[in-house]
Amino acid sequence: MTGTLPAPVVLGDALRVAASPDFQRWAEQIRRTGGCARPIHLTGSSTIRDAVTGEILHSYTTTAEPGGRLRVACGNRRASRCPACAWTYAGDTFHLIRAGLTGDDRRAVPASVATHPKVFATLTAPSFGPVHNRPDTGRCRCGRTHDADAPELGTPLNPESYDYAAAVLFNNHAGDLWRRFTIYLRRELARRLAVPVSRLRETLRLSYGKVAEYQRRGAVHFHAIIRLDGPNGPGDPPPAGATLDALGDAITAAARRVEITVPATGPHPA
Repeated sequence: MTGTLPAPVVLGDALRVAASPDFQRWAEQIRRTGGCARPIHLTGSSTIRDAVTGEILHSYTTTAEPGGRLRVACGNRRASRCPACAWTYAGDTFHLIRAGLTGDDRRAVPASVATHPKVFATLTAPSFGPVHNRPDTGRCRCGRTHDADAPELGTPLNPESYDYAAAVLFNNHAGDLWRRFTIYLRRELARRLAVPVSRLRETLRLSYGKVAEYQRRGAVHFHAIIRLDGPNGPGDPPPAGATLDALGDAITAAARRVEITVPATGPHPA
């Protein structure tokens, strides 16, 4: 069996760390970060005192840590930046979403939540101009059939007419657009249940989990699982009028109403 040996510098560093008297503590830090590719190095101290007596209850300093630093996971969600933290985040998210769909006693979510109305919704940006793509017909509007990894996919067919400014503004305000969507969604649900918006929480609770992703054209879009619960949360059934059809109609109506106006800048109108 053959293999590639590590570079002498890397091997030397590994041997130096392994021979260090505080290697075990260093290894413990690495294990606690979950193998983070870019751990954050913290230095400093903390002291916890009794609010009444001033007695020191606990104190900690990084002085005694290997290299005088405490290593903690970066927590980055992007696999291109840190595969380990991204994997941990993906696993945690999977179990949270699954609990919201089917229930999980460990998270105090009863199995009855599976019967609550829920919709998987995708909210996308409007068109800013035609782009190179791979439609069901196989042929792009440019007349070619692109490979799946073609670099031109998602790029404008006509860069001169593509509304780059609107695309940038949409991405910049995507978070606020989602916030406004949830406001309108509650209003639409209240209208369908014939209750004032101010009292909707007494009748129904809106729960959701969402992720934001970039489409090939570079525009942000949202995937969300939206669920209706009773006023006390997942253990409480929603009211009779909060049906799957009502939720779907409310989502569609809310998405159509959402808009945001930004101030005019230079040649670009408001």
